Amino acid sequence: MGRRAHCPLHGPLLLLLAAAVASRVAVAADPPFSCGGAPSSAAFCDAKLPVEQRAGDLVSRLTLEEKISQLGDQSPAIARLGVPAYKWWSEALHGVSNAGRGIHLDGPLRAATSFPQVILTAASFDPHLWYRIGKVIGTEARAVYNNGQAEGLTFWAPNINVFRDPRWGRGQETPGEDPTVTGKYAAVFVRGVQGYGIAGAINSSDLEASACCKHFTAYDLENWKGVTRFAFDAKVTAQDLADTYNPPFRSCVEDGGASGIMCSYNRVNGVPTCADYNLLSKTARGDWRFYGYITSDCDAVAIIHDVQGYAKTAEDAVADVLKAGMDVNCGSYVQEHAASAIQQGKITEQDINRALHNLFVVRMRLGLFNGNPKYNRYGNIGPDQVCTQEHQDLALEAAQDGIVLLKNDASALPLSKSKVSSIAVIGHNANDATRLLGNYFGPPCISVTPLQVLQGYVKDTRFLAGCNSAACNVSSIGEAAQLASSVDYVVLFMGLDQDQEREEVDRLELSLPGMQENLITSVANAAKKPVILVLLCGGPVDVTFAKYNPKIGAILWAGYPGEAGGIAIAQVLFGEHNPGGRLPVTWYPKEYTSVPMTDMRMRADPSTGYPGRTYRFYRGNTVYKFGYGLSYSNYSHRFVAKGTKPPSLSGIDGLTQAMASTAAGAGAVSYDVEEIGSATCDKLKFPALVRVQNHGTMDGKHSVLLFLRWPNATGGGRPASQLIGFRSLHLKAMQTAHVEFEVSPCKHFSRATEDGKNVIDQGSHLMMVDDDEFEMSFTP
Repeated sequence: MGRRAHCPLHGPLLLLLAAAVASRVAVAADPPFSCGGAPSSAAFCDAKLPVEQRAGDLVSRLTLEEKISQLGDQSPAIARLGVPAYKWWSEALHGVSNAGRGIHLDGPLRAATSFPQVILTAASFDPHLWYRIGKVIGTEARAVYNNGQAEGLTFWAPNINVFRDPRWGRGQETPGEDPTVTGKYAAVFVRGVQGYGIAGAINSSDLEASACCKHFTAYDLENWKGVTRFAFDAKVTAQDLADTYNPPFRSCVEDGGASGIMCSYNRVNGVPTCADYNLLSKTARGDWRFYGYITSDCDAVAIIHDVQGYAKTAEDAVADVLKAGMDVNCGSYVQEHAASAIQQGKITEQDINRALHNLFVVRMRLGLFNGNPKYNRYGNIGPDQVCTQEHQDLALEAAQDGIVLLKNDASALPLSKSKVSSIAVIGHNANDATRLLGNYFGPPCISVTPLQVLQGYVKDTRFLAGCNSAACNVSSIGEAAQLASSVDYVVLFMGLDQDQEREEVDRLELSLPGMQENLITSVANAAKKPVILVLLCGGPVDVTFAKYNPKIGAILWAGYPGEAGGIAIAQVLFGEHNPGGRLPVTWYPKEYTSVPMTDMRMRADPSTGYPGRTYRFYRGNTVYKFGYGLSYSNYSHRFVAKGTKPPSLSGIDGLTQAMASTAAGAGAVSYDVEEIGSATCDKLKFPALVRVQNHGTMDGKHSVLLFLRWPNATGGGRPASQLIGFRSLHLKAMQTAHVEFEVSPCKHFSRATEDGKNVIDQGSHLMMVDDDEFEMSFTP
C-alpha cells in the first residue's frame, strides 16, 4: 500500500499497515443465487417480468412449511426450487462489518474500509461526503458478496434515531440530535448504499445492496438505572412524533428510497412498534409509500410476549406483528410459533404470503434470482474494489472533516514540526487502534494508532497511558506529571470507550470517568506550555474544567474517527489540515443528569423545571452549543438581499382556504400545510443567497448553517431555532463565495401543532446565518 499524502510514515509502520490490508486476489467461491439451472423456466426466474409478479409466482409454489421457514433472519434453502439459504442480518453502519450473520470476512477478503463512527462523519455537515461513504459501502458489500463471502446483501444501517439524550450509549451511531441533519444523512447514505444517484429519480427495481433504516421509532434508551430498552414504554406526544422522532424515517423512505425498515424493541404509548399497524402499515407503507421489507430488531417479537406481556401467548405475538405489517423476525420466534398460530386461527396463510412477497421482492431487486450475479449488472465488482486507495483516502477525508476544534487559546494549534523537538503523548486512547472504531465495525484495511503516527512526526515522542482504561480507576498521575514537565509539548488522548457507551450501555454521568479530570489537570499544571487535549468519545462530555483552564491551550473532539483517525488527528495538530467540523449535538453540563432519560418530551416545561432537549428546545446553559466549531481561519457570512427573493404571497391559490381551516390560538393565524397542497407549496419556494468569506491565511473546508427562528419562540411549542439548511464548501485563503439555499416555507417555516399537524404561522419568520438575519413576513 502506498504512503498517504502529508503523512510522514516510514519503514516498519508502513509494513504494519500493508500487512493489515486484506488480500484482494484469490476468489473464495461463487456467490449464492437462484435461477442458474432447473427450474429456470419458472416465472420467478424470468428477469423480464416485473418483480412483483415473479415474487407472487415463487410464493405460490411454496408449501406452508416452507413459507414459515422463511420468516426468520436465517432463511433456509428451498432445494427443490433452487432457492439458496439467505441471511437477512448484515451490518454496515460505517463500513462493511462482520458483526451480523451474513458477511464473512474470514476468507481471502479479511477487511473492509472502516469509516469514522457516524457521529463524527455527521460533524462535517457535508451530504456529498455522506453519499460517497454510502456508495463505497455499497460497492464493497457487493464485492464481498461476489467473492462468495456473504449470504446476504441486506444491511441493517443506518441508525437514524435522533440523539435525544447525551447519555444514550448508541448516540455515537447516529448523525446527531437534529432531525433535518439526520433525515438528510439517512437519504443520501441510503442512496449511496443502494446504488442510486445523490438526487433525482430512483430505480427501485435494481439494488446494489439494501439499506435498512432503524430503529422505528422513538428508540434511544439502552439500560438506564434498570430501565431496559426491552421493557421501556416511550410516552411520546403527537407533536414530538411529528417534528422530532419520525421525520428522519420519512426522509429515509421518501427521499432515500430505503428498501428496509427495522421496528424497535420499545413500545410507543403502550404499543410495541413491531405490532403497531398504524406505524408500519398506515404510516410507513401508506402515507410514505415505503417499498421494501420490515424486520424486527433481534428477538423483538419474543420480547412482546416474554418481557412486555403485551401478547398473552407466543401465537398472539406472532399474529400481532404479521398483521401489523412486519415481514421478517430477527430470530427464530416466528418460525417456531407461526404454525400453531395458524392452527389456532390467529393468522392465515395470506398473512404469511404478504410478508413473504415483500421479502422475495427485495431479494429479486438485488438480482439474486437472475442467475449468477457475477454476470449481471454488479458482477464486475470484485475483491480488487475493497480497501482501494481511493476508499481509504475517503476514510481519511471523513475523519479530517469531522474533527471539531473546541478551543484554541492564543493559537496553541497548529503545532510546528520544526519547533517541536520533544512531545509527550499521554492517555489510554493514544495507543489502541480498535478504540478509534466505535461499535459495529469490521476489520479495517489499516490499523494505526495516534501514537504511531505522531512518532513519525516527532522523533522524540514519549508515551504514557496514564489510566488503565477509560474508566481510569487506576492511574499514574505523578508519573504523567513528571513526563509532562520533561518535554516541549504534551498531547492528551482522553475520553470514553465502548465500556462507557455502546449498545445495551447508557451512561449515568456526563463527566470524564474516574480520575481522568485529575490526570488532565495535573499534567497541564506540570507542563511547560499549555497542553493539547484530544477527546475520543461518541456522546458529549462536560469538560468545563478544561474549557476555562488557561493551562489547556486547545481541545479537539475526534469522536471515534475510524481506521485513518490517527493520521487525521496528527494532520490537524500539525496544521496539515484546517479543522472545519461542527458539533452535531449539544454538549450539556453535568447537572443535566438530573433529567430522567425516560422522559421523552422534547419541549421545555418551565412550570416543572423540565429544561427540554436538544438545541431546538433546551432552556439552560451549555458547555458547547450545537453547530459549534472553530477553525484555523475566520469566516464571515452575510445574506445577499438581491439574491434572496421571497415570493409575493398575495393571490396565491390555496393560502386563503388553508388560513380559514386552522387557527394557532391567542388570536394568531396559521396555515395548514396539507390544506395548502403541494402545488401551492412549490410556488412558495424561493432562493436565499449567502456570501461567505475566508478571512484567514489557510485554506479550509467550512459549513454554512442556515437557521430559522420566530419572534415568539415559545408560542405553540415552537423551537427556539431550527436548522433548515446546510452547505459545505472549500474556500482558499481570503476567498469569497456565494451559497444558495432553496427555501420551502411549507417545509422549513412550518411547525408541528399539539395534534401533529404541520402549520405555517402568519407573520414574521427570521432566517439566520450566525448573527446575520433576513426577515420574511408570511402574510397574503
